[in-house]
Amino acid sequence: MTDTPQSAPEPADDALKAELLALAQEAAARAGTLLRDGRPADLGVAATKTSPIDVVTEMDLASERLITGFLAEHRPQDGFLGEEGAVSEGTSGVRWVIDPVDGTVNYLYGRPDWAVSIAAEYHGERVVGVVAAPVRGETWQAVSGQGAYLDGRRLRCRPSPPLEQALIGTGFGYIRERRVAQAAVAQELVPRVRDIRRGGSAAIDLCDVATGRLDGFYERGLNPWDLAAGDLIAREAGARTGGRPGLPADGALTVAASPGVFEVLQPLLEELGAWHDRPAGVAE
Repeated sequence: MTDTPQSAPEPADDALKAELLALAQEAAARAGTLLRDGRPADLGVAATKTSPIDVVTEMDLASERLITGFLAEHRPQDGFLGEEGAVSEGTSGVRWVIDPVDGTVNYLYGRPDWAVSIAAEYHGERVVGVVAAPVRGETWQAVSGQGAYLDGRRLRCRPSPPLEQALIGTGFGYIRERRVAQAAVAQELVPRVRDIRRGGSAAIDLCDVATGRLDGFYERGLNPWDLAAGDLIAREAGARTGGRPGLPADGALTVAASPGVFEVLQPLLEELGAWHDRPAGVAE
């Protein structure tokens, strides 16, 4: 007796995408309002993760509870992957990938560059992404195959300049050895580009590529919730995204840029070793 081959699931149709987008928008808006208006004046660190400077606040936890509770109320069969511990498989084929506060250190210090990031996957395919930055008063969104938008305005990434005229964003991890290696890569890269920016929120950086405020962005050590929504938004705005050459964006390396910049930046980052935690020039 042989097993019957399992047929691939049908792609998400437009009605499902529209439903998921509306829910992601509403959940992000509610969480953003909670975070912006409910931030305690004496906000402190509730916990740490990978190191003493990789922090979680009580508001990260409250935001994730609000988002997962809202989504579960409307779609109880869906799965979740959240930064602060929300994990469930679900049975519908839909999984929500949630960063309740991307840029927690910025939020802790009262800086404006933090965001709520929510993506929806259907049978492993990313179909919806929403990134809301309440203090900046901006919300980005994308639906697979339907483009990316900022507050209703269709987005296109910036036309590709030569690399030496490109403004590149990046970020740094919280583990000492990783930060040392990332600093070494940045030191090698900065003479070859217009300049480097470090904003503190990968979700916003990816959206800034989509909006044309950056020509490119790269970072090692991102988690699925850091990049899920922003990666889709950047791609739907015409940017190219990936990881190491031939691989998708992942924890080893995430790269997003206008197409011409991507073609040059990705192999250069591979050469500089941006995908590992050893300073440049240190052998494996």
